Amino acid sequence: MCACTLMNSKNYLGDFFRRKKAQKGYCKAITATARKIAVIYYTMLKTKQAYNDLGEQYYMKKKNEIQLKKLKKNASSFGYKLVLIND
Repeated sequence: MCACTLMNSKNYLGDFFRRKKAQKGYCKAITATARKIAVIYYTMLKTKQAYNDLGEQYYMKKKNEIQLKKLKKNASSFGYKLVLIND
């Protein structure tokens, strides 16, 4: 039930749920997100530490860096070089 409420949430788990929903569909996204919540909960109990959510912006930035790295690798495989233009 917790995973269902994350659809409009502005945190990492909400972003995770939306990505999985786009990739695999609603039902599988619910299952994957519920599992992730269970793993986080178990880890919190085991290590006796609070959950530290870094926020949606942190993970979006990380995702963009990974996409840029893949794009550079693909460009170099075709013999091109990417140049970053700052506006």
